[in-house]
Amino acid sequence: MRIDILSCVPSLLDSFFAHSILKRAQQANHVEVVIHDIRDYSTNKHRTIDDYAFGGGAGMVLQIEPIARCIRALQAERTYDEIIYLTPDGEQMQQRMVNQLSLKGNLMMLCGHYKGVDQRVRDLFVTKEISIGDYVLSGGELAAAVLADSIIRLIPGVLNDETSALTDSFQDNLLAPPVYSRPADFEGHKVPEILMSGHEAKIEEWRYEQSLKRTKERRPDLLQ
Repeated sequence: MRIDILSCVPSLLDSFFAHSILKRAQQANHVEVVIHDIRDYSTNKHRTIDDYAFGGGAGMVLQIEPIARCIRALQAERTYDEIIYLTPDGEQMQQRMVNQLSLKGNLMMLCGHYKGVDQRVRDLFVTKEISIGDYVLSGGELAAAVLADSIIRLIPGVLNDETSALTDSFQDNLLAPPVYSRPADFEGHKVPEILMSGHEAKIEEWRYEQSLKRTKERRPDLLQ
């Protein structure tokens, strides 16, 4: 998979992809993440990419021209399965959406900034709009990082134990069960005996029951 991220503040993303699972995934050639500076596609000597909104109002708007140049330059090199705009008014990000995106080959993500992008960018180029929650960030970089992380970890070979992702919260509309590690007894607080029994079938049954209980208590909407 290749993920191209378009940003006007690309340095915000450098550290995120340079560590841990995401770094190893790139080193092992499971995924290629390329971050593009939209300012590189400005024809203005000051590398300006924003301007005032027509009709007035507070805040600046990312202009269509530099974004269009960047998108078209990338499209000339490869075909993209989705061109995603990260925006608070997009479709709410959910695990099933991430599962579907993890099966794609080439993804492009556009990070908004200021008051957003010129609507014509969304009309002409964007194929999918995604929100990571009902709140507003200073820019789309954090949202793009969240989306990319959730996708990359599902790519075969990225996680050492590929079954780990299959037992995450939301994969089967249930929250994950509680997990424990050593020591078995911490100041009188003990790990459930069933987990140390070695009886695989009973352990799985316990985990399912705990997942169901936790989901009923915390996210009953998932069971609908």
